[in-house]
Amino acid sequence: MPHHEVVEIKKQILKEGLTEHTSVETLGCEGKNLGPCSGPNRQRDLCTFCTISLDQEEVFRTKVFDKSLSPFYGEDFYFEIPRPFQCLSFYVFAKGVFQRDLPVGKVSIRKEELCKFSGKEHWFGLQPVDPNSEVQVGVSQTVFRHLYVHPVECQGLPLISGQNCDPYATVSLVGPARFDQKKTKVKKKTSDPQFEETFYFEVTRPNSYTKKSHFQVEEEDIEKLEIKVDLWNNGNLAQDVFLGETRVSVKILRNDHIHRAWYLLQPKGNGKSKTDDLGSLRLNVTYTEDNVLPSACYTPLRTLLLKSPDIKPISASAAHILGDICRERYEAVLPVVRLLLHHSRLVSFVSAIAALELENTQEANTIFRGNSLATRCIDDMMKIVGRSYLTVTLKPVLDEICESNKTCEIDPIKLKEGDNVEVNKENLQGYVQKVFSSITQSSSSCPPLMCDVFRSLRQLASKRFPDDPHVQYSAVSSFVFLRFFAVAVLSPHTFQLRPHHPDLEVSRTLTLISKTIQTLGSWGSLSKNKLVCIHVCLSYQPVNMPTNQFINLPLCMCLSQSTFKLTVPMSSLYLFYYREVQKRAQGRKRIGKNFKKRWLRVTNRELSYHKHRGKEALCIMPVKNIRAVEKLDLSAFNRKNMFQVLHSEKPLYVQAGNCVEASEWVEVLSQVSRCNPDRLGTFHPSAYLAGAWLCCRSLSDSQPGCKPCTPTLLANLQLDIDCDRETERIFSLFTSSYSKLQKMEDACASIAVYQGPPREQDDYSLFTIQDSKETFHTVRQITHILKELQSEHDTRSGTAQYGSQ
Repeated sequence: MPHHEVVEIKKQILKEGLTEHTSVETLGCEGKNLGPCSGPNRQRDLCTFCTISLDQEEVFRTKVFDKSLSPFYGEDFYFEIPRPFQCLSFYVFAKGVFQRDLPVGKVSIRKEELCKFSGKEHWFGLQPVDPNSEVQVGVSQTVFRHLYVHPVECQGLPLISGQNCDPYATVSLVGPARFDQKKTKVKKKTSDPQFEETFYFEVTRPNSYTKKSHFQVEEEDIEKLEIKVDLWNNGNLAQDVFLGETRVSVKILRNDHIHRAWYLLQPKGNGKSKTDDLGSLRLNVTYTEDNVLPSACYTPLRTLLLKSPDIKPISASAAHILGDICRERYEAVLPVVRLLLHHSRLVSFVSAIAALELENTQEANTIFRGNSLATRCIDDMMKIVGRSYLTVTLKPVLDEICESNKTCEIDPIKLKEGDNVEVNKENLQGYVQKVFSSITQSSSSCPPLMCDVFRSLRQLASKRFPDDPHVQYSAVSSFVFLRFFAVAVLSPHTFQLRPHHPDLEVSRTLTLISKTIQTLGSWGSLSKNKLVCIHVCLSYQPVNMPTNQFINLPLCMCLSQSTFKLTVPMSSLYLFYYREVQKRAQGRKRIGKNFKKRWLRVTNRELSYHKHRGKEALCIMPVKNIRAVEKLDLSAFNRKNMFQVLHSEKPLYVQAGNCVEASEWVEVLSQVSRCNPDRLGTFHPSAYLAGAWLCCRSLSDSQPGCKPCTPTLLANLQLDIDCDRETERIFSLFTSSYSKLQKMEDACASIAVYQGPPREQDDYSLFTIQDSKETFHTVRQITHILKELQSEHDTRSGTAQYGSQ
């Protein structure tokens, strides 16, 4: 289920010089036989939705699926994980009308098990949801001396109703015949409580129990006793909320020995409970975890990859070799594209591999139609740099299509009773015209990098097929229409043009429009003076339209010029993000109800907040006045997921709904404001309260910031890329395909020795080897670098024992 563009991830330092990055993609969630399997509780008219949670923090939810026990949610989500976590969970809820939503069941996958299911589709049986067994994210640290129990601290406890919790711990000595329990004080409004309390338990053998002030723990007792520490959130007038527990057997202790360790919080009773048949959930989860070394470790591999556009022939370059040995893995191209993009080497590399593909293309009407390295690179490039372009071009018309609910079905077999095919055809033609008008008038908004790539494709196509005057346009239209606009129209939620997967009727309308775009975009070789009679999508009424040369030629010509800049016309308003948040009243002190629920809305022109969605704005801030957008430390207000918008007046402090939304807000606001002329160089990571900045203790509220602002790219791409992480991904891809790399080396050696086709042609036919000596040299360089990097990983990465310090 996750959106395509990645959000900036916060780095978690594991050991000195080692950084962990994680991301998750879930695709096409589907339920089956939801609810109790029999009896009076069977809910035949179940309206359900599914949520995705990191531990107990909800980060996404699907639309409500009406009246079905086997719903197909069909939504895709992609997100970076901006914090440590234990479990990725999927909850199915029954939508309540007059009461709160009721949990049907859940699927929880622990972090260490995600790799086992990654990239594969599975049916998972739903487990019951017990509020008292739902473990919250966090770890506890406990000290034992004999049976003096000293809970020290917890870290990373969750938000409760959007605020930091009021945690306390119960410490119990549990055995076959006893249950002694003690309780700590409640710590107010904190996710990282420091308890620092000591509890004393008297222990003797059960058959001779008398109270003693001094004792030695005997082996018979050690085998039977355990220390149980439960974490709770104090609910004051409401019910206390269970946060998790940890159990430590006393037998690990020895006389006069201190045991000090961190433990992950676990579900109550290890989460074991009797389960009914609650149905199943089909998930396709892709989990990626990268442990990133210091930047200097990647210099040799990064340098070799950045030389790729200059290598002759291009098939002997490191980037092309990676594409060759990872041909079946579509995701292998993305890190190369991002790395070359960051260093302004992508256009020259794409031009070289496109020229190589054109050498093997025999007919003009099949140009760039396959799933080659060139087409995959251009696909990923368009998705990365064309995000704002799609928003400017398609979002207004797609919003209108999705919200107007006009029927466009024209297939007689699929028409509903009472539908008028003529009216539907009119609706469809109107939508198609609006989409095409938006596309054909969008050339001035096309990113310069896309223009440069398309200009290169035009020149290469004309050179390869000089007798075909139209091939230069079909080379561009095959990407612009077939692989970019048509795909975005078909799945607008994937490109963040819509918040959710559209319903079935709207999906059908978008499918018809997308097929029209694909059809028109694929006619690049048609004669200019030929009039074509086409059907609009699946229409059974012919509609005369001019050949697509009149439709897409002007656009292709414009897009292939390099003089345009990425601009958002200020005469139009484009909505980028709209979410409910907690906003702190500006200028208030700590006392009083300072945080209120508001709807925060950002467009290309303004940032505003509203009391209710769609209502009049309570405050409007021009985007041009934003000077910085940064995360806010927990110390400011004891609230997680907060960020600050610094502008010409007092800072705006906002708490997002979850960690993923907080990262998205910072990214979106940074993108729309990063070209502002008065951006700050420093900021305060905490708040100014009680006459001083909490971060640097400066007394002046006008004191310049004490920490440098997050670096921004004042470039047309408006894109931040972590080159070390991308290089680590490339290292992982090379390592996982090492056997194929060895085969390529053998193939080069065979060709060089025998001066002809290799003897094992079947094994080597998958590789593109134009110059065996040059390719062999590059492969040997790659192999050497991989060994060096693997050695660095082995040296720096260590596996911590559970319960160790």
